[in-house]
Amino acid sequence: MLEKLFSFLGPEGAAAAAAVVSCVLLISFVAGSSIFFIWLERKVAGRMQDRLGPTRVGGKFGWLQTIADGVKLLVKEDLIPGEADHMLFRLGPYIAFCGSFAAFLALPFGDGWVAQNMNIAVFFMLAVMSTEIFGVILAGYGSASKWALFGAMREAAQMVSYEVPMAICVLVPVIVAGTMNLNRISEGQNGFFWNWLVFRDPFTFCAFWTYFTCATASCKRAPFDLAEAESELVAGFHTEYSGLRWSFFFMAEYGSMFAVSGIAIHLFLGGWHTGFVPWELSNTILGTVGNVINVIIFILKGWLLVFVMMWVRWTLPRLRIDQVMMTCLTYLLPLSCVLLLGVSAWHVAMPTEVISYLRYALGIGCVALLALLVVRLASTRSILPAGGVPTAWNVGGGTGNESARR
Repeated sequence: MLEKLFSFLGPEGAAAAAAVVSCVLLISFVAGSSIFFIWLERKVAGRMQDRLGPTRVGGKFGWLQTIADGVKLLVKEDLIPGEADHMLFRLGPYIAFCGSFAAFLALPFGDGWVAQNMNIAVFFMLAVMSTEIFGVILAGYGSASKWALFGAMREAAQMVSYEVPMAICVLVPVIVAGTMNLNRISEGQNGFFWNWLVFRDPFTFCAFWTYFTCATASCKRAPFDLAEAESELVAGFHTEYSGLRWSFFFMAEYGSMFAVSGIAIHLFLGGWHTGFVPWELSNTILGTVGNVINVIIFILKGWLLVFVMMWVRWTLPRLRIDQVMMTCLTYLLPLSCVLLLGVSAWHVAMPTEVISYLRYALGIGCVALLALLVVRLASTRSILPAGGVPTAWNVGGGTGNESARR
């Protein structure tokens, strides 16, 4: 579409202009999403763990605190340890960010709205995201700190290990769809939500949850954030970083969170389709407006999965490094292999009628279960005392002065 817009520049000029515009749009989206995720992470942490500060500071919605964080990172002094390898120390965060950003080049946001439409889009995204490991290793090794080096070694071991079952789980919907082109996979899930691949059979349903677990670990999120185990390694591989370079590591992390969520949406959750209308919006009279709606739906789905990652982080305790590796090698890797073999046999042996009826049953059953859960939560009364949760400031439910007098 961008090449048609710049057609007056000639074939080569149009391609170059379209590439520049695509890169600017993607960088702006990644940076803007990172700012939004920083605000969301603080709010989620405050609500999940009863932290009063994040629920009150920074204006009505807390945006001022996020802006203050950004200004602080921009003006903070950028220090480099005296014994560090200056070139490797500087390269580390940028290589990590480039590995995360390059994945967005093959990620469709709408029907045909993708920077580079690739027939091997899934393979390309997994490959370029794995290069983030090089930035992590260079950062730990170039810092001349044993704690940073230990954190880099842990992170490399964890990311490489979890990429194996994650890639195997990706093959499950790829076998069903018969292509690695994310645009075509999403087109094949048009219609109502029971056409989504997550509801096609029990193997794709389990593959989604296994993939999402592995993706959470590959993004260094709790309970798998051993690379940043503050109680052991201060801050892991980026212990010696400050200022803008430190922020690039977290831009890479938040970018990877949305990228792996985008893969999950295309492979399992219907892509940009709502699941509640039987047609493709961009092919109706809405035209381009319908495709804009598709983009909004896709982004909202991605933000929802990122929110789930944050929800898990502030709910579950951190695992030990041996538990992290055991979870991958002992449970997730064999499970992903079983799912791959199972979906292959199911795809060949199971009649089409059985697949269709089971798809309806899984889809409607999951929606009914979700609705029941929402109703149950809405009808559950609070069991907290009238004065709120007793704290160090109001023991027994009274005010601070009353507690002090007691």
